Amino acid sequence: MQQRNIRDLTVSALGLGCMGMSEFYGTPDEGEAVATIHRALDLGVTFLDTADMYGPFTNEQLVGRAIKGRRDKVVLATKFGNERGADGSRLGVNGRPDYVRKAVDASLGRLGVDVIDLYYQHRVDRDTPIEETWGALKEIVESGKVRYVGISEAAPDTIRKADAVHPVTAVQTELSLWSRDPEENGVLAAVREVGAGFVAYSPIGRGFLSGQIRSVDDLEPDDFRRHHPRFQGENFQRNLELVDRVKQIADDKGVTPSQLALAWVLAQGDDVVAIPGTKRVKYLEENVAAADITLTDEDLRRLDEAAPVGATAGDRYGDMSPINV
Repeated sequence: MQQRNIRDLTVSALGLGCMGMSEFYGTPDEGEAVATIHRALDLGVTFLDTADMYGPFTNEQLVGRAIKGRRDKVVLATKFGNERGADGSRLGVNGRPDYVRKAVDASLGRLGVDVIDLYYQHRVDRDTPIEETWGALKEIVESGKVRYVGISEAAPDTIRKADAVHPVTAVQTELSLWSRDPEENGVLAAVREVGAGFVAYSPIGRGFLSGQIRSVDDLEPDDFRRHHPRFQGENFQRNLELVDRVKQIADDKGVTPSQLALAWVLAQGDDVVAIPGTKRVKYLEENVAAADITLTDEDLRRLDEAAPVGATAGDRYGDMSPINV
């Protein structure tokens, strides 16, 4: 597996998003999830991504159990800031320093580790100055509990303000052929301005770019995508047209649409890594093979025509207010 540098941290070019192993994407299967993590490590995928809110809390525990005895093979990333209750209730975005200190200790305990490699602010708290949140993160790094810190779904000025307090190692934001916002809203430019790395989540468009979702009925009853704006009504049909255009290019190249989507993300720069999420070994193996795909200038031109900036129908979330603050 190719390695890439995100600021001072070296990670596999393709990581593994673990969220769906515990929540949001249908019924969990812990046995298959642990097998998927183990297979990822065997294939050279060293970068694992979780968060305290996934489950809530149970995804960190699952990842901790899966990496036990193999901690030295893992670059472990988790997040704080989307506060949830034990009953799953959503308590809002919290970036207050006292909460940050409690959250990191709780995550360390659930993961069963002494240090977190990359600790993200999951969302920006509008009511807490970013300098205060990052002052607490700086203290946590100095304490040895965390090696590096990052931020997710932050606006360009927020990235700059955070970096002025303590170096931002990574900015995590959605990026794919159907979510090209960071190219036009200044986020990718700000990441490069401060010298951070870019971590692309949902690089296969929440599975839509795989070409395997042809109807909302293809999703499990408790899959959150059933209520996602891009999976609704006319938006769904318009987005299928985009997927079909991408699939034609994938067919011409002899790869799967998912692999083509991942190769496109990795082609956006050596400072970009992707963390496709899956809870099944077979999809993991398909995704990992994308790291060996080289896209020509002609491939990239065709993809730009097939899925230009702004082509996707519908918002990325039902409520976009916590995004890019």
